[in-house]
Amino acid sequence: MAVPISTYRVQLTADFPLGAAAELVDYLDSLGVDWVYLSPVLQATTGSTHGYDVVDHGTIDVERGGAEGLSALSNAAHAAGRGVLIDIVPNHMGVSEPQQNAWWWDVLTHGQGSRYAEAFDIDWSAGDGRIRIPVLGSPLSEALEALTVSDGQLRYYDNAYPLAPGTDEGTPEEVHARQHYELVHWQRADSELNYRRFFAVNTLASIRVEVPWVFEESHAEIVRWFTEGLADGLRVDHPDGLLDPGGYLDDLAAATDNAYVLVEKILEGDEQLPAFWPVAGTTGYDALADIDRILIDRSGRTGLDAIDTELRGRAQPIEWATLIRGTKRRITDTILHSEVLRLERDYAQNHEGGEHVVDALSELLACFPVYRSYLPQGVEHLHEAADLARRARPELGATIDALVPVLSDPNEPAAIRFQQTSGMVMAKGVEDTAFYRYTRLGSLTEVGADPSEFGIGVDEFHRRQLDRQARFPASMTTLSTHDTKRGEDTRARINVLSELTKEWAETLAALREGAPLDDGPLENLLWESIVGAWPASAERLHDYAEKAAREAGNSTTWTAPDEEFEQRMHALVDSAFASNIVPDFVARIEQYGWSNSLSAKLIQLTAPGVPDVYQGSELWETSLVDPDNRRPVDYDLRRLYLEAIDSGAHPPIDATGAAKLLVTSRALRLRRDRPELFTRYAPLEALGACARHAVVFDRGGAVTVATRLPVGLEKASGWRDTTITVPGRPHVDVLTGTAFEGGSIPLAELLAKYPVALLAPVES
Repeated sequence: MAVPISTYRVQLTADFPLGAAAELVDYLDSLGVDWVYLSPVLQATTGSTHGYDVVDHGTIDVERGGAEGLSALSNAAHAAGRGVLIDIVPNHMGVSEPQQNAWWWDVLTHGQGSRYAEAFDIDWSAGDGRIRIPVLGSPLSEALEALTVSDGQLRYYDNAYPLAPGTDEGTPEEVHARQHYELVHWQRADSELNYRRFFAVNTLASIRVEVPWVFEESHAEIVRWFTEGLADGLRVDHPDGLLDPGGYLDDLAAATDNAYVLVEKILEGDEQLPAFWPVAGTTGYDALADIDRILIDRSGRTGLDAIDTELRGRAQPIEWATLIRGTKRRITDTILHSEVLRLERDYAQNHEGGEHVVDALSELLACFPVYRSYLPQGVEHLHEAADLARRARPELGATIDALVPVLSDPNEPAAIRFQQTSGMVMAKGVEDTAFYRYTRLGSLTEVGADPSEFGIGVDEFHRRQLDRQARFPASMTTLSTHDTKRGEDTRARINVLSELTKEWAETLAALREGAPLDDGPLENLLWESIVGAWPASAERLHDYAEKAAREAGNSTTWTAPDEEFEQRMHALVDSAFASNIVPDFVARIEQYGWSNSLSAKLIQLTAPGVPDVYQGSELWETSLVDPDNRRPVDYDLRRLYLEAIDSGAHPPIDATGAAKLLVTSRALRLRRDRPELFTRYAPLEALGACARHAVVFDRGGAVTVATRLPVGLEKASGWRDTTITVPGRPHVDVLTGTAFEGGSIPLAELLAKYPVALLAPVES
């Protein structure tokens, strides 16, 4: 199995197709990248900006360059000695445009008689033999005037649906009544939907890859990539949605001759990736969390907790566990209630169901501590959830006691579906709700992270890296992805607030006075994000504020926007441009933020694991949540900067981000060109007055030195007598070209130009 040394994630779109990615290979090669990492390439819904709504598993997306484009990219990469990693989507298909998805169209046409009925996870009994499609803007009785029949299709405005054979006579209402589907008001999806989705996205219908022919037909094109040498590895999107993730991954390994595979798996707390999965590791959110936390000042927790508590009008800080139990329960009672009801129906096949069972299942899902279990592995998580649920709702104790044995049995339909449902509730209740409500330090609320863990010390960071090196040395590491809530350098600047809690409190008070919102936690989130991403266009910030506020769901929502509140929210964004408070505060902290950024980048690129560089993040990556993080990248500018650096320039740390490009290119090149220097992980100790401000480790010859808590370092008058000790042979800092004889090296000398250094033994 070929294993990448590093990867570079490229987001393919109609405006940046595979052909454009092929033309980028020479730049990526020069940057030091090993493998090119592509977003999904299979045919997606026309106009899709992300590619996760696949409609045809047998075709390379035409808008993204088609089969010729993939061949061109693969040939260019392999000719340069680079590999190709491709993102795949086994859990669901796009159904927003039914006529584009032949499988879904056939099911709508023939119902349970369709060959493809088995491919989708549909509970036909719940819909009286019909699939409920939540597309109407009002109840059917009020929407009839918008229904028409023409060209053998039933139409609702621009939405077209097939007709079952011989059902085209009569009024649109009569024709509709004869179909294998029922068009329903979108609000009925909360409780009456009868097909499983990707999370709560009605336009993404889950498929059943556990069925052998479904796996074979949905993966035939993927297998071709390996038999014809087009791809070298895969990234598997959301395996936790599958009935049997481990079984699926076994099938995938067999079909691809044990190719390099990563899984998009969110690990909670101390949770470990299942050891029996035939994968190299995760897509790196766990590493992201550790790197952020080593750069956060733990002593700032008290000050930020005080700010948050005051903003909430509370006497004590809010507990994360209490918050997420509430947000997850809100999800089970609203947008995913149909999933809970289906779970109850599965339970009632063999046991007595009812409303108490629905309530108890919702409590168990709300209390479940991780994304899912893989029975019989992980049954302890169910017992933990049951204990929490009993304490929270003692009146449900008897029902919970009856549920636990059933939900512990991997042969029970309800147990299987509970495993698939718990991750949906976690994602929507935590990442897409609680992360927008728990706002004391926005950089903590990142995908795959536990925001109740405020920060970690150097010893704990080293322990976690040693564990990564021992368990999954080929697992991916990352700082930014298409799913992160904030780009890596937005978070790096926000992390500075942990060192300046008093100044932030004063600045926040001044900002709030100019644009009060009456939602303190959201105000803090918005102002932290504005400061972190500054300078940013008003359009970007307005879009972010709207999404953040509606996801939080406290003062406005997606389904029932509060216009008056949102007007004040947009006034808050406008006020950022109406005074000097934000630019002045950013000027005060940006150098510290840049220091954090360079440290985070060097640590990520040189620590254990396979480092990924998200597109464009070799310069400052100050994006916010999607779609902001999928904006076009200026590669001409990056080429220009890299050429200057390669010509001998040592860029200053400034707004251009060229210093980050220096760090990125030198670390990637050293790791790719001298892999023998990255074969182990050994913590190194800094000695002296400011030792706590250094993170130092030896990777088997290459030595990483990174600054942490730069505000405190400056207050301590710099490094002073602090030193590190490396083997007594000549070394060179590959960032500056400065030579050192080895032995004891003063950090004041080593880090005179940049807050980071990467030492490599001089080649004889």
